[in-house]
Formats: sequence, structure tokens, C-alpha cells
Amino acid sequence: EVQLQASGGGSVQAGETLRLSCVTSGFSFDGNAVGWFRQAPGKEREGVSCINRDGTTYYVDSVKGRFTISSDSAENTVYLQMNSLKPEDTAVYYCAAARACSWYERHFRAWGQGTQVTVSS
Repeated sequence: EVQLQASGGGSVQAGETLRLSCVTSGFSFDGNAVGWFRQAPGKEREGVSCINRDGTTYYVDSVKGRFTISSDSAENTVYLQMNSLKPEDTAVYYCAAARACSWYERHFRAWGQGTQVTVSS
């Protein structure tokens, strides 16, 4: 069974940093992609970043240059380093597993429980 557990959220001031972690189990890092999504209050969930099994990474335009996704196969963990946080980054962040990176939720077959990120101005 594929399982993911997201953590690392918190409350910070604008301009500060957070690093989210997604610990995975039940699947091989070598054969899958892991993505991060977020859902702000009153808004639809959106894709934020994704890393493919070959290391290719993707970012939504609003976080390019501020967020970095990485993976540690030995730890079965995917990280999302978030720098220069803005109030508009406030959301619940989810990690999810798929065969390959995609911006479509339906391509992701397993989801973590979400971690809250709150950025105040």
C-alpha cells in the first residue's frame, strides 16, 4: 500500500522559510513521481511542484525561484524548500504519488494528509 505523510508546515512571517517533508512508503522512488499540491481557503487545489523519477522538476509560475523540490531516495522522502514566503502561499499543502509528473490531480493515486502553511504579512 502506497502511503505518504506530509509534515513541516507552520506559521511564519512573510519572507521567512519553511521546509516541507513527504515521507513515503509502499512504492519505489525509482518508478514514481511525487508532487506537491496546495489548497487555500475558498480556492481549488492547485499543483505547486513535482519531481519525476529521473530528477526532472516542475514548478507553478507563482513559486519559481522561491521553492525547490528535491528527493532523498535513501530516506524515501521528498522535500519542498520554500523561501521568501508570501501571504498568498498560505494553504494546506499535500504531497501525492503518481507514475509521472502531472498538473492533474486524477493522475495521482495516493495522497498524504496535508500540512498547514500560514504566512502573515
